[in-house]
Amino acid sequence: MMEENENLKLENQICFPLYSVSRLITRAYKPYLDTMGLTYPQYLVLLVLWEKDEQTVNQIGKKLLLNTNTLSPLIQRMQKNGLLLRTRSSEDERTVKVNLTKKGLDNKEQARNIPKDLLGKLLNEDVQVTDVMLLKRTLDSWIEILNNEKEININSEK
Repeated sequence: MMEENENLKLENQICFPLYSVSRLITRAYKPYLDTMGLTYPQYLVLLVLWEKDEQTVNQIGKKLLLNTNTLSPLIQRMQKNGLLLRTRSSEDERTVKVNLTKKGLDNKEQARNIPKDLLGKLLNEDVQVTDVMLLKRTLDSWIEILNNEKEININSEK
């Protein structure tokens, strides 16, 4: 069992390597996304819409684990850049639908090789594809666990 002071050392934290890797991976995306005029969060929105066009802001936010107050300005900037079109739902005016424009759809072809290229940067003799896939499954599980915990806490406060 770890001594009390040991559990407060940076080297013993699971969160720090996750945080650092996240920042470094985002930095690795930057040269690819710069050529497309995109930020990483904008790229994530496009990924969601490339899978299924015409989604509501709430649907996109749920998939990206982003609140509406974070996502709405991002989507507005993307619309100004000609990537998306926002429209109010005729059934419920509070609901905003988001669609890709031709420019947004054209970026899909430009982005096609990004995942493969980045995976190549993560692999070496010590890290194989199976390691990356295992890590992804673990992270997906943690996202589910922590996201459900957040929903439980939110619901218990009501």
